[in-house]
Amino acid sequence: MGSAAPLSASVLLLLLLLRRAEQPRGAELTFELPDNAKQCFHEEVEQGVKFSLDYQVITGGHYDVDCYVEDPQGNTIYRETKKQYDSFTYRAEVKGVYQFCFSNEFSTFSHKTVYFDFQVGDEPPILPDMGNRVTALTQCPNASSTPLPPLSVPV
Repeated sequence: MGSAAPLSASVLLLLLLLRRAEQPRGAELTFELPDNAKQCFHEEVEQGVKFSLDYQVITGGHYDVDCYVEDPQGNTIYRETKKQYDSFTYRAEVKGVYQFCFSNEFSTFSHKTVYFDFQVGDEPPILPDMGNRVTALTQCPNASSTPLPPLSVPV
């Protein structure tokens, strides 16, 4: 009887870990980027998994920064220069460590504050089984398939 409680707790912990593994993961960070500096971040991504990067310069200079993303082989898959904000989404073609970098190397006197949100994995639907539900929005296209009579406008 005493071994049943630790066993069920272990099973529960395992189920929670497996459920957590299925959920998207990511990181949000706000950091200082000095003038003439570059800061890189790294994330392991499985092949076929989608990831997205959203960033914005919050303070400093002309509110601009260079940004690029490299795949595990060092190929640049995204590059923008002197952007205040942008978004990038990609489905990983190879498994490995992806690197994304922010550069302020073009600036000689103003440091920047940069915010980014990096998400790995597909977002689950808001409601389970959403594709099989009839809602007002899914009914609208069907309702408009019958033509409306012409409007008469008084002259």
